[in-house]
Amino acid sequence: MYSMEKVAVVVASTGKNLELAQEIAKQASERGFQAKVYDVVAMKLPLYTSGADKSDGIPQPILDILVELQATKKFFFLAPEYNGGLPPTFTNFFAWASVATKDWRETFNEKTAVIGTHSGGGGLHALMAMRIQLAYVGMNVLGRQIHTHFQKPLNQEALDMVFEELKR
Repeated sequence: MYSMEKVAVVVASTGKNLELAQEIAKQASERGFQAKVYDVVAMKLPLYTSGADKSDGIPQPILDILVELQATKKFFFLAPEYNGGLPPTFTNFFAWASVATKDWRETFNEKTAVIGTHSGGGGLHALMAMRIQLAYVGMNVLGRQIHTHFQKPLNQEALDMVFEELKR
């Protein structure tokens, strides 16, 4: 039996990735995790530009989410591939996170991340970009990832194995 450990499912798009996030959160809850979906798109963060934090202040939604995420040790990050990279919402989220607190890495450093995507074009470039960015902020990104597209539904066995890794 799993403890009621928190699992954050951070999703950077709507549609199929949001559906995937909701399915992962549902299955995490069924396995005894306290799972919550964080929809970066719904946060409606303004576009980060250099100095925006000083001129406009830190948006309250990013401050709120970082407080919650600091108490979380296990994460799923889901995003589609946009033109061979990550969607602007994903990058913008991390840009705001990097200026929102005195030590922004404490939210992510030495915590476990699972990456995943549902992408019409395959999504492998997005998975590589997520792996690089999350490792840069100090996360331990699991080797096993969630990879779906229109011709490849969610592999339940792979997701089961991810949950097995997360309980360790």
